[in-house]
Amino acid sequence: MLCCCCLTAMGQSAEQFKEKYDRQVRLTGQDGVGVEYILEKWGEAYPDDCEMLEGKYKYYFVKSKSEQIQAIDAERYLGEKPVLSLKDSLGKKVNYFMVPQYDDSLFLISQKCIDRAIELSPEALIYRFDKITALASYEKESPDMAATAMLDLIDYDASAHPAWTYAGAEVPREDFISAVQEYCYMFYHIGSPSSYESFRTLSERMLKKDPKNTVFLNNLGAYWQVARRDDKKAAKYYKKVLKLNPGDESASSNLKIIERNKHKK
Repeated sequence: MLCCCCLTAMGQSAEQFKEKYDRQVRLTGQDGVGVEYILEKWGEAYPDDCEMLEGKYKYYFVKSKSEQIQAIDAERYLGEKPVLSLKDSLGKKVNYFMVPQYDDSLFLISQKCIDRAIELSPEALIYRFDKITALASYEKESPDMAATAMLDLIDYDASAHPAWTYAGAEVPREDFISAVQEYCYMFYHIGSPSSYESFRTLSERMLKKDPKNTVFLNNLGAYWQVARRDDKKAAKYYKKVLKLNPGDESASSNLKIIERNKHKK
C-alpha cells in the first residue's frame, strides 16, 4: 500500500500538486498542517518548479515570523501608531508597538527558495517582489538589503530590458514604474533615517533613466521636506514638477505648505 501511495504521488502533474497546495493553504494557512508535506512531495517530483519554490518560500517565511509587543520611545514605529499607550510610575507616556521577529535559520531557507525561483525565471517579477518585501520586513527600520535588491532590479531593467511578467501576464512599462513607486512609498512609510535614504536613492536612480518623471521628482521633494526639513531644496523639486505638469496636485499642495511655514517663522 505504501508503494502504491508513493507511485500515486510521483505520478501527479505539477498542476495537480498546485491545486492540492492551494486547497490546503485555504484550509490551514500558509504554514498550516499538511502544507509542508505537499511541498516536499511536489519538490521531489518537480524540483525546478517555480511555483513550488515560491510555496516553500512562503511556508518558511511565515514559519520564521513571530510578533512581540515592545515598549519603544517613539510616536510611530515602522510607520505605524502604537497598539497601546500607558503611563509609567512617573506619569510618562509609554508607547507599545507590535514588532516582527524572525528565526534566522528559517528565514534563510525561505530566501534560498525564492532565490532559486528568480534564477530559474529571471523575468518573473512576482518572485523578485517576494524577496524584496521579505527583506524589508526582516530588516525593519534599516532596510538596506531590500533597497539594494530594488536597485539591482532597476539596473537589470535598464541593462537587459527584460519582458517582465507577473503571474504569467505581460507587465506594461507603466506598471513596472508604478511598482517601483510602491516600494519607494514603502521605504518612505517606514519613516526611519535609513529608510528615507533608501527612498531617496531609489528615486534618484529612476530619475537617471527618466529625468522628467514627475512621480520621482515629487519623491525627492518629499525627501527634502520631510526627512531633511529643508523646505528650500524641497521647493526646487516641486517647482520642477509644476513646470512639467502645472496641474500636479501633490507638488502644488506641498508648495503651499512650504509657503505657510515661511510666514510662521
